[in-house]
Amino acid sequence: MKQIIHTDNAPKAIGTYSQAVKVGSTVYLSGQIPLVPESMTMVEGDIKAQIHQVFKNLQAVIEASGGCFADVAKLNIFLTDLGNFAAVNEVMGEYFQQPYPARAAVGVAQLPRDAQVEMDGILELTS
Repeated sequence: MKQIIHTDNAPKAIGTYSQAVKVGSTVYLSGQIPLVPESMTMVEGDIKAQIHQVFKNLQAVIEASGGCFADVAKLNIFLTDLGNFAAVNEVMGEYFQQPYPARAAVGVAQLPRDAQVEMDGILELTS
C-alpha cells in the first residue's frame, strides 16, 4: 500500500506527481529544484544558494515522511554544469554525515524553471 507524502514546507508539485510516495518503509522523493515554498519562485543567489534551497526542500519532505537525512539511501543529483560538483560536495557535507548515501551526479542540458540543480532520492525509514 502506498502513502502520498505532502508538506506545505516544500514547493508544491508543479506537475502530475507527488512530493514523495511511501511504500512500506521506503520513501521515494520526487525531484526538488531551488524553489522557495512560500513564493514558488527560484531562490536568489549563486549555485550554493540553489543547492542549499534544494536540500531545505528535500529536508521538509523527508521530515514529513517521518525520516531524516541519515535515512537517505540514494541521492540523485542533476546539474546543468558539472563544474558545480565541488560546490555540491561542500554543501552536502553540511547536511549529511558518514556513512554517506549512495549517489549519482548527472550533467543535463536544462532543468525546470532554468534551475542549475535538481535532486531526488530514496530513503529507508529505520524507525
